[in-house]
Amino acid sequence: MRFENPGEIADIETFAAGAGIREISGLRKFYGPGRWRKRKGIARVRLMDGTIHSAEIHWYEAAGIERKEYKIKYLL
Repeated sequence: MRFENPGEIADIETFAAGAGIREISGLRKFYGPGRWRKRKGIARVRLMDGTIHSAEIHWYEAAGIERKEYKIKYLL
């Protein structure tokens, strides 16, 4: 589902890190080495049809590397 980057994200939680991330080799290859974590949180997002929803989103991040590959898991 395509959406504009979220603004403020609430209830941020890390649920996988390092070898616990299935896509770790691809992240390191594409974005570089780092202590990668998979995180989730709640944010207001604007979908491509213009509607605004609260959604649980997931993304990857590492120290010194900004948040990458946002995904909407489900709309609330």
